[in-house]
Amino acid sequence: MKSFLNSTQILSTQILMAGSTIIQLLAAVLALPASLLLADDAIDFNRDVRPIFNQHCVACHGGVKQAADLSFAYGEQVLPLVEPGQPDASYLIERVIAADDEERMPPPEHGRRLSEAEVQTLKEWIQQGAVWGEHWAFVAPQKIEPPVATSDTWSRSRIDRFILAALAQAGLTPSVETSPERWLRRVSLDLIGLPPTLDQREKFLAAVRTDGEAAYQTAVERLLQSPQFGERWASVWLDVVRYADSRGLGLDSRRTIWKYRDWVIKAFNADMPYDQFTIKQLAGDLLPEAQLQDRVATACQRLTQTNEEGGTDDEEFRTEAVIDRVNTTWQAWMGLSFGCAQCHSHPYEPIRHEEYYQFLAYFNNTVDCDLSDDKPTLAVPIDDREAQQAQELDRQIARLQLEDWNAAYPLLADDQNWIALKDIQATSNNSTRFVVVEVDGIEEFQTQGNVAKETTAIIEAPIPAGVTSLTALRFTGLPHDLTKALNNSEWGFVISHFQVELIEDANSPPEALEIARVVADEPHPLLDPQLSLKEKNSDGFGAYSRINHPRSAVFVLQTPRAFKLGSRLRVSLAQNVFELGAFPLVAKRGRLAISDRDDFTDWWMDSQRAAAREKADQLIALRRKIPSVDIPILAEREANFMRPTFVFDRGNFLTKSTAVYAKTPDFLPTRAASPTLVEPPQLIGIHHELASPSRLELARWIASENNPLTARVIVNRVWAQMFAAGLVESQEDFGSSGDMPSHPQLLDDLAARFTDEMDWSIKSLLREMVLCATYRQSSAATPTQLSVDPRNRWLSHSPKTRLPAETIRDQALAISGLLCDTHFGPPVHPPIPEGVWMPFNAGDKWVTPELDNPDRYRRTIYTYTKRTIPFPLLASFDAPSREFCAPRRLGSNTPLQALMTLNDLTFTEASAALAGRMLGHSQQVAEQIRFGILLATCRESRDNEVHELQQLYAIGMDGHPESHLESMTTVANVLLNLDEVLSKQ
Repeated sequence: MKSFLNSTQILSTQILMAGSTIIQLLAAVLALPASLLLADDAIDFNRDVRPIFNQHCVACHGGVKQAADLSFAYGEQVLPLVEPGQPDASYLIERVIAADDEERMPPPEHGRRLSEAEVQTLKEWIQQGAVWGEHWAFVAPQKIEPPVATSDTWSRSRIDRFILAALAQAGLTPSVETSPERWLRRVSLDLIGLPPTLDQREKFLAAVRTDGEAAYQTAVERLLQSPQFGERWASVWLDVVRYADSRGLGLDSRRTIWKYRDWVIKAFNADMPYDQFTIKQLAGDLLPEAQLQDRVATACQRLTQTNEEGGTDDEEFRTEAVIDRVNTTWQAWMGLSFGCAQCHSHPYEPIRHEEYYQFLAYFNNTVDCDLSDDKPTLAVPIDDREAQQAQELDRQIARLQLEDWNAAYPLLADDQNWIALKDIQATSNNSTRFVVVEVDGIEEFQTQGNVAKETTAIIEAPIPAGVTSLTALRFTGLPHDLTKALNNSEWGFVISHFQVELIEDANSPPEALEIARVVADEPHPLLDPQLSLKEKNSDGFGAYSRINHPRSAVFVLQTPRAFKLGSRLRVSLAQNVFELGAFPLVAKRGRLAISDRDDFTDWWMDSQRAAAREKADQLIALRRKIPSVDIPILAEREANFMRPTFVFDRGNFLTKSTAVYAKTPDFLPTRAASPTLVEPPQLIGIHHELASPSRLELARWIASENNPLTARVIVNRVWAQMFAAGLVESQEDFGSSGDMPSHPQLLDDLAARFTDEMDWSIKSLLREMVLCATYRQSSAATPTQLSVDPRNRWLSHSPKTRLPAETIRDQALAISGLLCDTHFGPPVHPPIPEGVWMPFNAGDKWVTPELDNPDRYRRTIYTYTKRTIPFPLLASFDAPSREFCAPRRLGSNTPLQALMTLNDLTFTEASAALAGRMLGHSQQVAEQIRFGILLATCRESRDNEVHELQQLYAIGMDGHPESHLESMTTVANVLLNLDEVLSKQ
């Protein structure tokens, strides 16, 4: 028994026996990739010189300190220190070899003296011309003709020719091809995250015997077209964009955003080109004729964490969300730690502090804030078959509403239509105090001191002389300090109920005037302005939740109202919104104006307009009948309400300095479109000139084939999934402090062909990888391979790696026959250990489906993901908490993992179910065990394996002849825990 169960330890024992030999060779082997980068002995700046600068110089002369105004991240600052061709005359050499510690660089307190080898490298670099090389990742990749080896009978693709050349240079040869069934299991786990069924195995092996190579191609096409393909590959992307079903921070309550997860799965299944996949998630809402699913894609940007704790500053955490989007965008798509530049210029890369905020400006003008309601949201049909109808209804509603608004807005914005109220009196229904002041000749009411929640401002004023009828009123809410609010927004306001009364004389009771319509100062406001006409209501017109600019709305009367000379108006502004337990949204300053222009009545009473409004209301009613879920999405603020963007001094959002416009960094060769300047409509005479950054322009820049990083990063990420490590091992860092590529020409060739020949197709990329000879190798390694290349960076054999966390669980369910094949939908709640679920929010329940409910056995990607309480199995097997962008999972090997697969309820249920399958296969114990081994490993069993498992079965049966299921469950549990089953090899 012991020999079979521990057979997978043999390879490890061999490695340990090599002992000192491996240790002695390790340092040289780790340096081997660099030695293959150049064909000659010339000094290469990125390989040889930049690491010296990064190690010894940038701590003081980098993006953080820049002592003596010198940064070794920028060639234009360093090259004046050298004399090309004359190392002995170069100031740089003079300082690094100085005998006097006062003169020598680096100073003794900052590090050791440069070694003789390092000084010699610098001298040779200067002697050869001191060329400041662009970092390899910042140069656009080019298609490269792969090397051709004489008598090469091994290679099946361009990939193999690059791999074979590197192996030859390292003194290695490829391994033999693995068996067909081993390849089938490997490719099935890689492409769909599930093992092949016995029927699929049988058909494949038969096809191999009759069709040869075509059988492999057919199997790959079947897997690529499987609906399970997207479920496997979506989990990789969801790690990167930190997908979760909860908000994070504070209460970490539920966030309904699973429609985005489904969108990602469908995008992979449809093989959406990666450039379009990129653009839709970054700026789908800004696409011309944006579709409903384009807007769903932008939920990617709403995966930021929200702080629901009472008393927090939502502007602070909105800013944190924007910063998170910036950092995640660079990590996810371009593989750089851009976040370093938030507080100072990047210590290693040529990225200046102000460039961080120029990039941030692209994201700084979205509507969302940091409140628990997740606005703005999009109603997405639960049934995809109704999505097209919903999309068409949304389009018609938006068109009708925009046409109506376009006709009314000029009336609102034209100051000549309005007469400001004077001699006003302002009181409140509670402790909030108002004063009346005159600003620029206009009377306004202002709050004084603190404001109370549920404040109703009551404004009375005489109707100005000469006005004999009333058609509309305009309310304008302003920040308390206009200048400061533009830079540092104030809490906004919401008019929950607007009421106007006419008082013709002291002896007559006030007459409530009927208001027909509210026209806001933007066409698609976050809150519905018409709700201000309802008496019991919390939403309505306003600046939600912050205010930078003056905000105005017009309240149009149902019919014009004539009145007596000397009449007065009383306007009541109920403001009932109260956020985060401490912040009443009450206008700090307000102005009222009236109009007697018939244009408002004409607009309201126009028969065509009335018919269009009625049609829009009918369509809205139809849309509401479609069962939908509201998911958070991105929406851009109107141009006239844009937030200006500033550089944060030392990264602190409270200390803003220079104003900046949207712009991509200079260190990359491609440029995004330049911003345009716009002048917003002047509602009350306040003038601002603002830049209009476009996320769509940014998204297209990132997804450009000329962007040197985007294709490289995704090709490398896919490669890492297939071969256990990326060609650039530091998947999260393609910068100068990251790893050099093991096969730089292969990476560039794949990246260039991915955007051109493959047309950004992930499936085409995977097809080439899984059909190449490199992928088909056996995972068995020879002693020579282990000694020369212990980490298998040259891929002389197929890597043997533990399966991803999701695949470990899904495979167990598939082998046992429990796996539910339902796709998409709300997150599910599989069994978890008692005591794990203790959320801060008591309303967040984990209700596990009963044994007869298939939701209990859905694929792991559909499991509810809560950031503060990770699903135990995923956490044990190194899945990230999804709080931050995770470009790669760092593997661990802990006893907890074995305890999980032995004792977790899902695995015990799977073991029992597998035992049931085995018992139902045959009456003979040996045949039952052979069947179980075949199910678990995808290969025929060996006699010694069957014999040892029969002994284990007999131990369970000893003295208990009725315990067939229990004994076979123990055998099944062993099978599910085999190293061969839990790993890909």
